[in-house]
Order: sequence, then structure tokens, then C-alpha cells
Amino acid sequence: MRDREAPRIAVAVVTMGNRPAEVDALLESVAKQDLAPTRIVIVGNGCPLPDFAQRLSLPGEVTLLELDENLGCPGGRNAALESLREFGDVDVIVELDDDGLLVDADVLRRVGELFAADPRLGIVGFRIADEHGETQQRHVPRVGASDPMRGGYVTGFLGGGHAFCTAMLDEIGHWPAAFFFAHEETDLAWRAADAGWRILYAPELLLQHPKTSPARHAIYYRVNARNRVWLARRRLPLPLIPVHLGIWVLLTLLRTRSRAGLRAWFGGFLEGVREPAGERRPMRWRTVWRLSRLGRPPVI
Repeated sequence: MRDREAPRIAVAVVTMGNRPAEVDALLESVAKQDLAPTRIVIVGNGCPLPDFAQRLSLPGEVTLLELDENLGCPGGRNAALESLREFGDVDVIVELDDDGLLVDADVLRRVGELFAADPRLGIVGFRIADEHGETQQRHVPRVGASDPMRGGYVTGFLGGGHAFCTAMLDEIGHWPAAFFFAHEETDLAWRAADAGWRILYAPELLLQHPKTSPARHAIYYRVNARNRVWLARRRLPLPLIPVHLGIWVLLTLLRTRSRAGLRAWFGGFLEGVREPAGERRPMRWRTVWRLSRLGRPPVI
């Protein structure tokens, strides 16, 4: 990031083309920001895109990317990141779910101020709340019944609304595309933490988002388990792998009421054990200690 200058901000949105009204509303909320983004990239994840620049009055340079196939959430976001980094004229990238909405007009400006104030800030996570202002507990990046309005440094972030420093991406790389869906945020967050970057949860940055359940996706149970195993194999020191996976097997047995869901979960678990997990770059023990001090040791 450039010294003593406001960071140049880009916005990236990935869509599968099934939420046209929501995407229009999101982009209109981006256009109303009191700090205009330098660039906007919209990715059609295996779908064609309308010409948003003609339909809507959007600020900055608008780039449309139409992928031949659905690469999943991390794969689609990687396409946006690669495009923006090729342009080389942005310092911070804000990624937003296509059914989200920026309610406040100062979100991008506040994001820029946060990154400008901390040269080792790698990730800023937004607060996600529904139209009634309620935040689901799974969207709070802390263990237990934590107050969604309490900000601070954390160990992870929310995929629905967040911002990355491009200098961090240059160092640690992009999303794990093979994950397709589930736990890709944790993989990226652990890499960032291991490289010494800070992750900030900023609840004043609100993304309005409909209340949902991850189990709405047909592939949820299988890829959730498979990616859990891949995550542990890729990022944890060897002694922590059985601890992490053992805890999650127990939690899954306690939480899951569907027999079909359990069968799919354990099928995905075996898939994660048998199939290649990708690069193995385990975090250092000092990172384990740092994550534990922040309230979430990497076994839960």
C-alpha cells in the first residue's frame, strides 16, 4: 500500500445469475458510497452477465468476467482477484455476496481508513445482519455466544463481506479454489495469520444479508466434511490434526439430526482423507499460540 495516501479500493462481486434484482440493489448501494471505488469487477460464475454499466450508473471502471463454468465461491472470487491484480492500480479489494446490501454510505471510506491506519492489517471482516438487524451467531467470528457489536482482532472473517489488502494477497496467495464451497475463509485466514497479518472484525461495517442456513446447499454436508479434513491436512501441525478432526466428528454427531446428512458428512470425511489435499504448509506453533490468545485455538 502506498505510504501516507488513501488506499485505492476495488469492489468484487461474484454471481451465478440467479439473483438479478439483488445484484442490481447491491451495485446501487456501492454507487451511493461517499468514496467511489477505483474499479468494480463482476464475475458471472458459469453464467452470462447483463451490461451493468449501461443499466446502472456505476462509479469507476467496471469489468465483467463471464466464466465458462461455475468454479465455486473461491474459484469465482479468484477470477476477480486475478483481474484486479493484473490492473495493478488498487490497494484494497472489498468482496461482497451478490445478495448483500451496503446500508450505510460510508462503508468504503471507513474500510480505507482502517487499512491506512495499520500497515499490517491484512483482512477486515464486516458484520452481517438481516433486514431486522439480527446477526446469526455463526456469523460472529468468535467462539460462543459473543456480542456481534464487539469488534477487535480475531482469527477469521466472514465470506459474505470483507476486505483484503493486496500486499497480503501478494504474499500468501488467493483462495483455495479446490474447496469450491466451505472453509475457504479459514484456510485463507490461517495463512494470513501465519504470515503475520492481522484480521480485524469491524461491526460498524454492515452488510445487510438475508438470514440463511449453509445446509440449504445440496452439497453442504459432503464438502463441509471433505474440506474440514483438507484444511487440517494443509494447515495444522501434525499433532493437532487428529485433535481438530476428532473434535469436529464429535460436534457433528451431536448437532446433526439428519441421517442422510450424517451419511453425506462421513462420506465427505473419507473423501478428504483419501484425496490429495493440495499443498501442505502447516502453521508455526507461535501462530497456534497467537490464535489461541485471540480466543480460538485452531482445534475448534
